[in-house]
Amino acid sequence: MSALDYIVIIIYFVIVIGVGFYYHKRASQNLESYFLGGKRLPWLALAMSGSVSNFDVTGTMWIVSILFVLGMKSMWHHWMWGFLMGAFFLAYIGKWVRRSKVMTAAEWMKTRFGDEKAGRTARTAYALLAIITQASFLGYAFQGIGKFASVYIPIDPDILAVMIISITTLYVILGGLFSVVVTDVIQTLVLTFSGLLIAGLAWVKLTPEALSRLPEQFTSLCIPWRIQEFAGTDNAAFEFFGALVIVWIMKGLLLNAGGPAQMYDFQRFLAAKNERDAAKIGAAWSGFLVVRWAMVMGIVLLALTGISGVTDAEKVMPLVLQNFLPAGIRGFVIAGLLAAFMSTFSSTVNSGAAFIVRDIWQPYFRPKAGDKEAVRFSYVATVLLVLIGIAIGFQSRSIADIWNWMMMALGAGIIVPNVLRWYWWRMNGWGYALGTVGGILLSLVALYYKDIPDYYLFPRIVSACTIMSIAGSLATKPVKKKILVDFFCSVRPFGFWKPVRKESPLTGPELRKKSERPSLSVLNVVLGMLAITGFYLFPMYLVGHWYGKSVLWLGVGLGAAIILKFTWYNKLIKKY
Repeated sequence: MSALDYIVIIIYFVIVIGVGFYYHKRASQNLESYFLGGKRLPWLALAMSGSVSNFDVTGTMWIVSILFVLGMKSMWHHWMWGFLMGAFFLAYIGKWVRRSKVMTAAEWMKTRFGDEKAGRTARTAYALLAIITQASFLGYAFQGIGKFASVYIPIDPDILAVMIISITTLYVILGGLFSVVVTDVIQTLVLTFSGLLIAGLAWVKLTPEALSRLPEQFTSLCIPWRIQEFAGTDNAAFEFFGALVIVWIMKGLLLNAGGPAQMYDFQRFLAAKNERDAAKIGAAWSGFLVVRWAMVMGIVLLALTGISGVTDAEKVMPLVLQNFLPAGIRGFVIAGLLAAFMSTFSSTVNSGAAFIVRDIWQPYFRPKAGDKEAVRFSYVATVLLVLIGIAIGFQSRSIADIWNWMMMALGAGIIVPNVLRWYWWRMNGWGYALGTVGGILLSLVALYYKDIPDYYLFPRIVSACTIMSIAGSLATKPVKKKILVDFFCSVRPFGFWKPVRKESPLTGPELRKKSERPSLSVLNVVLGMLAITGFYLFPMYLVGHWYGKSVLWLGVGLGAAIILKFTWYNKLIKKY
């Protein structure tokens, strides 16, 4: 690292903290301003914010490491975290969330299950789940940023992680969602430029001779049932690849059908001005991530053709930036990736603090707290959450350790309750709480059985939580009719709602006019998935000079997008 690199990075940090100070007064007016930006933020800025919050350093290092090991087959791996979520957001989930008119995803429980004991229990269960999940994400971010920064700065990775996290926490506390979104917009621009720069550099440097040294079948998306050469190696977890793909796809579909996967995702849709903007946020969400996949492919190809003796796949990305980028440019790109870390970290902290304040502290300890007191306590909640995340980070050995546990153990325990709450009228607060708490406990037990393959672990946890959720709901009283009818009329979900639909004042043509047609929503989800997949794979193949495959996937993406113009966008404009 040169002096110029350090100067660029320092200037960026000063700008980001300055934004936090600038928005401090506006954000501290009340909780809605602090956590939802007063619902005055433009939809495009919210889409940038949500998108770049997924464009984090740790996640990008993990994606690079998986692509480095598996080649293009790794794209099937990303189903586990619902990387096609934008298709569900644009088709109907974004509008459903915005119609809820609440401040947090846990507070949403009150609109669905009521404010009596069952509803409050469900809300508390979700809040606990959210806090555990967000703290785990912070620990995951801690691992990644320390490992990333230690390549450039000769300081212990844990100390570096604490330093960077402290700076990020400061600007989150100061500016709330205002500073988070505004800096996310800046970071989107920086990251887009950085991603294009790395992808372009790789495209220029890669020669046919260099590409010929790539592993066999690197570009193939075909799914082998078994990868024999992984047996007994550090990558043995991927040996039975076909079985894993089945589990990953199942997890991704359930995860996305259950609503925004990250807790801060929910927050972005709640902060939209109206439901049309919420749908547009969903459509733009994936668009800003396209350049990430080009950048990832560029990094992996540079590593495979230009760096030998890599022993830790999670360090591939910082090693490539260190070896291939010139001074000044390197500082700018690292600043952009630090921006990505700060974006994800800030979104996670802001959202997690909202759960602590709105769903734990206020209902149980200070129900009559004023806005000023609540905002002050949100500062305390933010620091508390960060400290828990740092503690988790210290206990973990690698990025993959935390990620796999969050996705396939904790994730398995919560997806079924989250799906049933939207599509099944008989689901009640007790069923939701039992399924969720049971899932959390099972995921904690899974920590002691790390060697069990995901294709064994995931179905068992999902099955157990499904039984607990359904049994808990059927063994207790249903949600009161008025609450169900109010929820149905405001959110207008589809699925197994026939008994409630009969009681709804929205009948016949009026209901059809105000609701999403299930068949059309499913069609738009499929088209959205095709569009996102095409636009992600197009630049990846382009960077590697595989032009035939690149054009093919570009055609898939454009074709699906053109059809969506008629099946989704035109109807969105007319309806709202």
